[in-house]
Amino acid sequence: MSQSSTDPIALFERWYREAQASESINPGAMTLATATPEGRPSARMVLLKGHGAEGFEFYTNLNSAKVAELEANPFAALCFYWKTLARQVRISGPIEPVAEDRANAYFASRERGSQIGAWASDQSQPLASRALLENRAEEYEAKFAAGDIPRPSFWSGYRVVPDSIEFWTQRDDRLHDRQLFERTADGGWRESWLYP
Repeated sequence: MSQSSTDPIALFERWYREAQASESINPGAMTLATATPEGRPSARMVLLKGHGAEGFEFYTNLNSAKVAELEANPFAALCFYWKTLARQVRISGPIEPVAEDRANAYFASRERGSQIGAWASDQSQPLASRALLENRAEEYEAKFAAGDIPRPSFWSGYRVVPDSIEFWTQRDDRLHDRQLFERTADGGWRESWLYP
């Protein structure tokens, strides 16, 4: 129980900076868990693309399976695991779309290949062959050969607005630390510790 912070956003920021320094590949990789209207869970890895007091952002094709699930059940959970630090962070709460100007700015910051990929992929839809995907990418590369690539109308971002954040630290003999922050009615945070 060595972590001391009454602000889980500030604590996350400190842990995330340490993960960026220690994890060699994708320290922003996080599991995004959603559920169907029937309550069937599904999870996949996405990348953290913004975070702060307002929430934790990721971007995706708006026709994807994850978005269909979020529209039917607008709550999600995130899980970060940083092996080199022996730490995990779990976040849950309602979701909200990011603003258009924010989505435009993030899309413009992406590498050109990733921008083309967003146009070429019918995410989560059946794909007859790898060649078909590559051909589509070539077609969009030719279409946008000159100038900037605009953000597709079917591609944007979501933000998980946390109402619960748990920080887990591995300890010897499985006596791990689990520090939980829960959102209070006045917008503050209530801190507690959990048995491992």
